[in-house]
Amino acid sequence: MHKYVMIVLFLAASVLGVYLLTTQLPGKPVEEVVPADTTLVKVEANSDFTFGEKEYKVKAGKVKLKLINKSGVHGLAIPDLGVDLQGDKLEQDLELKPGKYDMHCAVMCGTGHLDMKSVLIVE
Repeated sequence: MHKYVMIVLFLAASVLGVYLLTTQLPGKPVEEVVPADTTLVKVEANSDFTFGEKEYKVKAGKVKLKLINKSGVHGLAIPDLGVDLQGDKLEQDLELKPGKYDMHCAVMCGTGHLDMKSVLIVE
């Protein structure tokens, strides 16, 4: 009697495992495609209230700016360029001229929010 119960439990667990493997897998990562004349700038917002880099350097011209929240809820604002990335809008296409632009977090994200700053340098 006990061996039949074990066989049924083993088969049920096997079927459940196969089902979960075939239906619950995450999708493949999508490669970000941008036109040849556009530069992609990924700005990472970290849980320790910092951006991925202190300075982001790009060449003047067309730029696609994308915010990636590693953890927590953050935003990205560049007042001189009219950029405000937060919520569902986490990317924006821009036409940049040479200059130095201050960036900061646009969402009150916690105790280190005021120190969450970086610079975009357009050459």
